[in-house]
This record gives sequence, C-alpha cells and structure tokens, in this order.
Amino acid sequence: MENHNAPSAHPFSDADRAAVYQAIFNRRDVRGQFLPTPVPDEVLSRVLMAAHHAPSVGFMQPWNFLLVRSDEVKQRVHGVFSAANREAAQMFPDEKREIYSSLKLQGILEAPLNLCITCDRTRSGPVVIGRTHMPTMDLYSSVCAVQNLWLAARAEGLGVGWVSIFHEKALQDALGIPHHIVPVAYLCIGYVSHFKDKPELEQAGWLPRLPINDLVYFEQWGATDSAQNDPLTAALGAMQAAIQHQQVFPK
Repeated sequence: MENHNAPSAHPFSDADRAAVYQAIFNRRDVRGQFLPTPVPDEVLSRVLMAAHHAPSVGFMQPWNFLLVRSDEVKQRVHGVFSAANREAAQMFPDEKREIYSSLKLQGILEAPLNLCITCDRTRSGPVVIGRTHMPTMDLYSSVCAVQNLWLAARAEGLGVGWVSIFHEKALQDALGIPHHIVPVAYLCIGYVSHFKDKPELEQAGWLPRLPINDLVYFEQWGATDSAQNDPLTAALGAMQAAIQHQQVFPK
C-alpha cells in the first residue's frame, strides 16, 4: 500500500549534497587571477540558464544579461570604474586608505567576459504579487540571479568578480542601458589560475569573517539566550571552525 505520509521530495545523494556546499564555501570574488582563455558558449549557456532559474517575486523575472566581450566597451567601463574608485579612496580614514589603494578591486580588462545583470522594475506592471508592500523585492530577485550564476560558475571552474564601484548613471551610459533599468551587478568572468583559500579582503586584513553565533537570534530580535537551541549553537560553532580549517567539503 502506498504511504501517503512518506516524503516525496528526497534529499540529494551525499556526493551531490557535498558538491552544493563545496560550491558555496569555495566561491570567491575574483579580481586578479583571470586567464585569457575564452569561455566556451556551452559553459556560458549553462551558467546563464542557472541565473535565469533564480527565484523571483511574482515570477516577474526582472533580469536581463548584457554580455560584454569587446575591448572598446571594457575600456569605457574601466574608465567609469577608475573615476569612481579615485573618489572612493578619499572616503576612507588614513589607516584604511592605504590598504584600500593596494587592493585590486576589479578585473574588467583582464577577464575575457564581462556581464551586467540588470533589473527591469516595470516588467510585470505596477502591481506584482509579493511586491505590493515591499517594492524592492524585484531588486532582490535579480540578486538571486547573480548568486545562482556565481555558484554555477564556481562549479564550472570559472572565477567571478563583482564590481560595484560605479556611478550608476555613468555605467548606464557606458552600456547604453535605459535609465529606468537598474544595473544590479557588473561581473567579470573567466577561467582563473587559482582560487584563494579565503576571501581576498579577509586575507588582506580588511575585515574578519563574523562568528555566525553572533548573528543568529531566537524568537525576537537580539535574543541569543535559548537553552533549547544550545545544540544548534554548538553545531554552528563547530562547523564554522571546521570551515576555517578547511575540513568541511575540502577542494
């Protein structure tokens, strides 16, 4: 007799589940390790399709994918970045400014492929399921597309670097994007010589990774003391320590 109480959505196999977490924990924001090797169209089609299958509020799918391969357009975008980056350096205090100026924050010219993921906030009309009271949900949906692409790219051995130091209107003009379309992410994509063991900003001493147990609350904002959640707290702490020592889903 059929058991109607049995779960119909089975978990992945151990190997498949480990691969998902490996992509998450080993994903990196790549700036300086790009190789000139072209990205094959069949690989690019897979990561773009992964991005297109991201969740979106009201199933509005607000994204577009603007591919940039030409040196001329890359140079134009790089100029927009350089102008904003000079301004950004002056915003940090002296002790941070020196570190900031030493960081490589983009790979626009080195990466064989650049990609701008956008959000068309008008795509499904003025009233969208799930966006009636939180209008920014369409922007968050496009960010989900970025994350899908990033994880798929890591699984394919592709590095991805997110460049966000732009004046929005200047980037729109450089790429011919209508001003009602929001450029959510400008990504540099390509094969790389290596992936760093830790995020580059963490290695450079810019900021440490925050302890996850400082970020988890129970039932109410700021509530961290809950005896019934002690096992979860212990498990999270143990897992963070294992990841720091590269003992969970190693490369």
